[in-house]
Amino acid sequence: MMETRALYQGEQAAARQGEFIRRVYHWMALGLAATALVALYVASSPGLMRLIFGNSLLFFGLIIGELALVFVISAGIGRLQAATAALLFFLYSGLNGLTLSVIFLAYTQASIASTFLVTAGTFALTSFYGYATHKDLTSWGNFLFMGLIGIILASLVNFFFHSSTVYWVVTYAGIIVFVGLAAYDTQKLKDMALAGFADEEAERKSAVMGALALYLDFINLFLMLLRVLGRRED
Repeated sequence: MMETRALYQGEQAAARQGEFIRRVYHWMALGLAATALVALYVASSPGLMRLIFGNSLLFFGLIIGELALVFVISAGIGRLQAATAALLFFLYSGLNGLTLSVIFLAYTQASIASTFLVTAGTFALTSFYGYATHKDLTSWGNFLFMGLIGIILASLVNFFFHSSTVYWVVTYAGIIVFVGLAAYDTQKLKDMALAGFADEEAERKSAVMGALALYLDFINLFLMLLRVLGRRED
């Protein structure tokens, strides 16, 4: 009887985990779709491209707006309604599409598409590893966080010095870090689902936050791989 109950509880926990992860991926996929559609629309509109990238004040204003939205969602998730968090997530995804459209000025559309497919495959495999492995990836957290900070600082410094060596070190280190984060964040979300949520509203908000984390992992991995695999426009 006890074994049957334990088996049933294990099946229920697995079902909760699976449902939560599917919800996270649902939001993440919608966010990526929003980003791609906005980027493609802007790239096909020369007037918009000139407006955004011909005005440095507007461009950097969009970047600051994106960072502010991530901060608002992350820091204020406890006070936000799930619907509001989802709306802000989509707003962020759209703004990101505006700024990411710049890649169409630098790389061929074919190489952007092929790199996206490589990113999707790599992300899927590493995220599946994070979900399926029985190894505790908690110890990866500090290493990946320090790596992320190092990448940000090195990128900021190289913005002024334009060192090709630093550029490629940051690129390959970034690929390693964001591949690791895809697995780490997925396992963290799986453990979160196993622990349970206070109510349906809390679960929905957690799904949006999880989608934002995986979305950022995916986008940054894509940008790092694009540096390696992308073909420059002539």
